[in-house]
Amino acid sequence: MKFYLSSFELGDKPSELVRLMLKNKKIAYIPNACDYTNVDWDKRNSRNEKDMQLLRVLGLKVGYLDLKNYFGKTNELRKKLNEFGGVFVRGGNTFILRQAMKLSGFDIIFQEFLNKDDFVYAGYSAGICVLSSNFGALQIVDNPTDLPYKEIRKPILYGLGYLDYIILPHYKSNHPESADIDKEFEFAKKNKIPFKTLKDGEVIIIE
Repeated sequence: MKFYLSSFELGDKPSELVRLMLKNKKIAYIPNACDYTNVDWDKRNSRNEKDMQLLRVLGLKVGYLDLKNYFGKTNELRKKLNEFGGVFVRGGNTFILRQAMKLSGFDIIFQEFLNKDDFVYAGYSAGICVLSSNFGALQIVDNPTDLPYKEIRKPILYGLGYLDYIILPHYKSNHPESADIDKEFEFAKKNKIPFKTLKDGEVIIIE
């Protein structure tokens, strides 16, 4: 698997995402980080459409993939994901996204797909924070106690475990969460949690 990890939206290297997609230019857009209990649906839908349009402008074919439709249906999700050349996971609440990934079996499929050299994991904000193991620093920005799915009644405080550090997006950026990201920065330093900061526009590419 290859990775295109942006602080916000597509970042400043969108052509690299296209390059990473190789032959299959079909990408699944995963919206579940914004499954807040009291979500503003108009705001959510507007952001989803903006993200997907940015991907379409790159020449990618976008498929909307709501993980809620696959809760308890891991085999169906695996079959669906095999139709795509990658996923794009939007931002929101990292803890909610992790819940959706567990309930759908995306976390299991993710581990299987790590050996695929023709699949790309892309996303921004919560969509990239979920790749770490330690969610400790993220509780300043994201509410771990928002439990929108009836199947889960306790927060999940660990991520997919691919990265051995936590990514702190929106660092020193013109973003509403930037001030709280500074607090997460200090928390991670104090508690010796490995981390990397990303300013909006910056991208981490892993091949």
